[in-house]
Amino acid sequence: MPVRPQLVRNIAFWILLIVSLGATIGGALVVKIELDWMTTALTANTATGVDVYVGQVAAVIAGIVCGAGIIGLLLTLTVAALSGLRAKNAVEAPEHIDWQADTTDDAEPAGGSETTDESAPAAPAQTAVPAAESAAEPAPITR
Repeated sequence: MPVRPQLVRNIAFWILLIVSLGATIGGALVVKIELDWMTTALTANTATGVDVYVGQVAAVIAGIVCGAGIIGLLLTLTVAALSGLRAKNAVEAPEHIDWQADTTDDAEPAGGSETTDESAPAAPAQTAVPAAESAAEPAPITR
């Protein structure tokens, strides 16, 4: 049975991926729009101070957002790679544990005892004590 990594069901991973992808695409789109607008206005000699100076600041901020998105995508890939390594090294639990197998030295052989002493009294059967009665109640905490 293949082990499915927990990363596929991790909501934080998917949020990081979607936000990083959105920041990368959005930042790149704004940079392209701002630079195209500035280039058109400057080559047509119709550029104003607002077009040039505000366009530069908008392009720089959009470039920073795009860079942050790229870093987020790289972090997403790193987390996915580390999660894949962890899933490969996962130890599978044994399918069945035989708790009844007793290999102590005091155990009787399977065929039973050859000599039986019927005059010896049988050991009394132990009764199970419910957990509620056997546990002592803790003392209340006072300050």
